[in-house]
Amino acid sequence: MNSIDLLLNRVSSPVLDLPAPTADQLDIMYRAALRAPDHGGMRPYRFLQIEGEGRQKLGQVFVEAAQQSGDPLTEAELEKLQNAPLRAPTIVVVIATLQPHPKVPEIEQQLSAGCAAHGLVLAAFAQGVDAIWRSGKMAFNGWVNQRLGLEANEQIVGFIYLGKARKHKIVPCPAVGEFVQLWGKS
Repeated sequence: MNSIDLLLNRVSSPVLDLPAPTADQLDIMYRAALRAPDHGGMRPYRFLQIEGEGRQKLGQVFVEAAQQSGDPLTEAELEKLQNAPLRAPTIVVVIATLQPHPKVPEIEQQLSAGCAAHGLVLAAFAQGVDAIWRSGKMAFNGWVNQRLGLEANEQIVGFIYLGKARKHKIVPCPAVGEFVQLWGKS
């Protein structure tokens, strides 16, 4: 697949089955992620790879986090949280590692981590691996952060689910003119 086709045709796939990406495919994805724009060469991100029984453990962490909140949850809601990580054979948690820096504010570091996540997703698609970048309440939950071993200066950017799509959807591209304005030209 050429680069332009990749950029113009990548779509998210919400339900993913086997096969999981291979070790070689994951290596390429991580190497692509490490090419993210990075003011100051800080590499303000890291990754957790979750597979196999780790997915069930992550589901239990999600259930515990929801129970910690004190909000009443139905059995169906708890089951949905438990099973959420089972929607793909591999999950990569992208974590921003924010560091004090005189010239690189936190927002730039967060954006760099987001670009790393996007690079990983693009490299997956380029290799025929389908993906979806998810966030939601669990990505911003202190209990989840603690159980995944995040430090105080870290935050989850997203959960990248990887596998093979059951079905590919076609998503039309919006008109460019709806998003682009010319400024400053006399």
